[in-house]
Amino acid sequence: MQPAHAWTDSSHRTLLTFSAPIALPGVVLAAGTYSFEIPNSAITEGLVRVTSHDGKQVYLTQYTRLVSRPNVASVPRVTFREASPGAARPVDTWFPMGEDSGRQFVYK
Repeated sequence: MQPAHAWTDSSHRTLLTFSAPIALPGVVLAAGTYSFEIPNSAITEGLVRVTSHDGKQVYLTQYTRLVSRPNVASVPRVTFREASPGAARPVDTWFPMGEDSGRQFVYK
């Protein structure tokens, strides 16, 4: 499992640490800690921003599909799609702590 640690604060922001490279639509990120957040605005339903852990570098701002959170206590913070051997695993869905839904990334 790639995410090693997760921290969440009250602004719908989660810091996720990955031990291997990950892929998001249009970008591959090296192993490290990244901020996944839902910007605070009524018109951003489904919008997710991924930045460096300090928020200074934006890597992705994208509308996502809202998906129901499975009613299972062991659901990880992030799920992945399949990847070719040696390729970065694409993040499929991020489940923010305390939310009833997850954010599924859209790949073309």
